[in-house]
Amino acid sequence: MRLGVLDVGSNTVHLLVVDAHPGARPLPAHSHKAELRLAELLDEDGAIGPEGVDRLVATITGALQAAEDKGCEDVLPFATSAVREASNADQVLARVRDETGIDLAVLSGAEEARLTFLAARRWFGWSSGRLLVLDIGGGSLEIAYGMDEEPDVAVSLPLGAGRLTAGWLPGDPADPAEVKALRRHVRASIARSVGEFTRFGRPDHVVATSKTFKQLARIAGAARSAEGLYVQRGLTRKALEEWVPKLTAMTVEQRGELPGVSEGRAAQLLAGALVAEGAMDLFGVEELEICPWALREGVILRRLDHLPAERAALG
Repeated sequence: MRLGVLDVGSNTVHLLVVDAHPGARPLPAHSHKAELRLAELLDEDGAIGPEGVDRLVATITGALQAAEDKGCEDVLPFATSAVREASNADQVLARVRDETGIDLAVLSGAEEARLTFLAARRWFGWSSGRLLVLDIGGGSLEIAYGMDEEPDVAVSLPLGAGRLTAGWLPGDPADPAEVKALRRHVRASIARSVGEFTRFGRPDHVVATSKTFKQLARIAGAARSAEGLYVQRGLTRKALEEWVPKLTAMTVEQRGELPGVSEGRAAQLLAGALVAEGAMDLFGVEELEICPWALREGVILRRLDHLPAERAALG
């Protein structure tokens, strides 16, 4: 069957269309996305303003039309931290429902972490052993750890690259004093959760998902995305520590000229690097591997897992 997963994230609204059936890996057929950066559109009261809601509704409408055009049998719509934490979330969801006909499922941070972990587990398999998964989104950082497909522990922290950029790094280039303050904040926030993970022992394999980690790996020398999904890509803490001061000194325009860095994500790259560096340091990670699958694939895989039971119930 052809499925669409509609991800209303803190940075983008992304429709991923896949051909899938239980027991097989989902095959990407189409991708449709628009950058809204909702995490940066919240007003002083934490609400998504009228312009942001208008853009969100229009973008979802376009994505649903693309899903119909591509022959999707079903669309799995969900929203993450930007909508979840908006003070007017209920009103936003109601308007989306009234004007587009879809109910956005708002994932909790823990659900995000668990579904991303499932995607990484399926990608790397059982031979990866105890798996630690890190994911930096626009609004939050997800961390999950475990031996099975359901992690033993999963947490979500308000340390997304977009959120932190908007709240802590207004300058261009960034003010070194503000970078230092953000670094302290990031590390103190992560440190509060480290104990939940370390009691389970050291991981056998550490992986990272998300555009932020992919771009950091790329500027540190990893293979281009054009070389395919199956090329191994990694990121070392040493390389990251060397890049943080370089990114601090750069303007947004200069970061956007780095290999693999999109213009829309360039402003967030420094904050994302501080989160990545802090997480790797506090969890004692010297090197991690980039996982091509993440939350969207986790949502699809969970849906496929439930499909046989749903069909059986229908007779």
